[in-house]
Amino acid sequence: MASQAVENTSRVRRWAQQWKELLDAPVATYHIVLWSVVILTSFGLIMVLSASSITSYAGGEGSPFTVFMRQALFAVVGLIVMFIVARFKVETWKKLAPVLLIGGLALQVLPLTPLGVEVNGNRSWFSVGGGFRVQPAEFVKIALSLYIGRFMAAKNKALSSFSVVIPVLAATSLSIGLVIAGHDLGTGIVLIAVALGSLFVGGLPWKWLLTLAAAAVAGVAVLVLTNANRLARIQALFTGHSSDVSDPLGQHWQSNHGLYALASGGWLGVGLGGSREKWAWLPEAHNDFIFAIIGEELGLVGTLAVVVLFGLLSYGIVRIIMRSQDRFVQTVSAGLLAWLAGQAFINIAVVTGLLPVIGVPLPFVSYGGSSLVATLLGAGVLLSFARSEPGASEALASRGFHVRSALLGRMSRKSKNG
Repeated sequence: MASQAVENTSRVRRWAQQWKELLDAPVATYHIVLWSVVILTSFGLIMVLSASSITSYAGGEGSPFTVFMRQALFAVVGLIVMFIVARFKVETWKKLAPVLLIGGLALQVLPLTPLGVEVNGNRSWFSVGGGFRVQPAEFVKIALSLYIGRFMAAKNKALSSFSVVIPVLAATSLSIGLVIAGHDLGTGIVLIAVALGSLFVGGLPWKWLLTLAAAAVAGVAVLVLTNANRLARIQALFTGHSSDVSDPLGQHWQSNHGLYALASGGWLGVGLGGSREKWAWLPEAHNDFIFAIIGEELGLVGTLAVVVLFGLLSYGIVRIIMRSQDRFVQTVSAGLLAWLAGQAFINIAVVTGLLPVIGVPLPFVSYGGSSLVATLLGAGVLLSFARSEPGASEALASRGFHVRSALLGRMSRKSKNG
């Protein structure tokens, strides 16, 4: 009995040591970020197909695969972009930061021009022809993180007065202001989180950071209280969910049916493809409320799997921040963490009834070309930072060399045998 216990303890110690060695490897952070993103994107494609198949066919598309095929196209484009930019050097991102911000802000003006397209009251897109639309605010999130990172890295030791950070505040205010001008408060809140997260890790003194946070909260409150639709959503959250009979297609409808979907799923769900709410009962089932369909079809287990994957991605980003000595890398990574993890939290909180309905998608999972390509681009930035960890780039290159050598050797043996 005692020997068995000693053997079990020894096995656990060996297992713990092996995991420690894996996590201490220079490529560990790279693979944590990479595989959490790839799995979330792949899972998102499956759920977009399931959630959109009925409305895609019945809505005039003529095929249950139309929405899925569009999302798959964006996923391919996004993954190609991700792997390309993952090989960029950190210095390259520093040089590109101001250019990307200017370009992003210029694009953000287009939804306010005749090229702009309004969807559900938000004028956040512009048309590029062929039935495709671009939501530039998704790319502004990355550009703003990069700009704040470059600025804070250069000014970190010169933050003697509040006036020093005026250029950052101006860029942030302009970014948020252009988004709010299109009536997209949800994206505006995410941009606020990106800016505050970047400034926090970038070294902005606490008194200034808290002042900016208080000003942001006050600004959001004013925007809510002066808009009847936003105020109704807040009231719907606190007054409870009225019945569908007394509130047909009203403020409670989407929240109610999101909760119905989650409740129907139970522990293990009704089965992939078996959702009843996606039969035109739940608005935006394949977009902002896809988490509800995940809960209905895959149950609590499926929703927890998504939460764990976002937790794993967040852990990988925190590793980049903690293991880097470059203030630019730390600041930008913090902004991207606030974006990806913060937006995921908002989306899940909305679906579960903890927050009023705010139109933000679930990163990597919800339908939307601009959102998917932008989040994969952001993942590429993080992967390039992970490659900058000492020994990571060499280890990845060495592994690629060994894989190519093995493939060439196998091909050579086959040709000789042939």
